[in-house]
Amino acid sequence: MLRYLPFLLVLALWIYAFIDCLNTPESQVRGLPKVVWVLIILLFGEVLIGPIAWLAAGKQRHRVAGGGGSTPAEWHRNHSGHPGGKWLAPDDNPEFLRSLREENKKDEALLKDWEADLRRREEELRRKESGASGGGTGAGGAGSSDGNDRTSGKNDRKGPEDTPPTTA
Repeated sequence: MLRYLPFLLVLALWIYAFIDCLNTPESQVRGLPKVVWVLIILLFGEVLIGPIAWLAAGKQRHRVAGGGGSTPAEWHRNHSGHPGGKWLAPDDNPEFLRSLREENKKDEALLKDWEADLRRREEELRRKESGASGGGTGAGGAGSSDGNDRTSGKNDRKGPEDTPPTTA
């Protein structure tokens, strides 16, 4: 297994340099055009000249300016993107608080719509139940005797699963 390790390391570096070159914007490529760098990496990858040349000289590397912070957390504190340069907690950020208020208004409106729909459905069920227990007379008159009367038998029960959905 150890005899394959150098080959795998060369292959990994070759692939990394190739993908890094392809993903690098043209504006960050130094010295040669991007297409030439890709060819150099592919042609001289087996002997590591192409990938090492790309990593050393082909791409612009951004260095952190002095005072920029040595850790990512320090850098983010100094480069927060806030106009004042200071980091704001979410409860002090007016844009964040405004977005929360807007979301709350949308959620409250949705909840009111759901409650109104629920009240409407409950009222429909109450009307159906009171109509069924009030003598069986519905909109069809004083009860028909055409054989389709469902006042006896197992089909007498009607639950929410038996009622068709209403369209609003």
